[in-house]
Amino acid sequence: MKRQVSYQWRLREKMAAAGMFTTSELAPPLAERGINLSLSQVHRLVTGTPERLSLPVLAALCDIFDCTPTDLIATKAENTAVRKVATGDAVVDLSAVRPKRARIRPEA
Repeated sequence: MKRQVSYQWRLREKMAAAGMFTTSELAPPLAERGINLSLSQVHRLVTGTPERLSLPVLAALCDIFDCTPTDLIATKAENTAVRKVATGDAVVDLSAVRPKRARIRPEA
């Protein structure tokens, strides 16, 4: 059985709980901890869901909001339905499915 794993990025919720309502308010606390990101990078970090995140940035965020990584990243794993496959008695004519090879003839 396959498992589907997903996650939810909760940085915006943590910011709101701490009274930070704009993305530019997060840049100075990050800079105090040695994380120098541009305002556009901070905006993407807050408004998007990152696929990759460096551990120093994660550690700085945890320090800023006095939380653990599990407070910032909510994970979810659930079983997925098994995909049904055709049974052995189904006959497929491959010549009808595969394209025929093209021949290039020289001009006469």
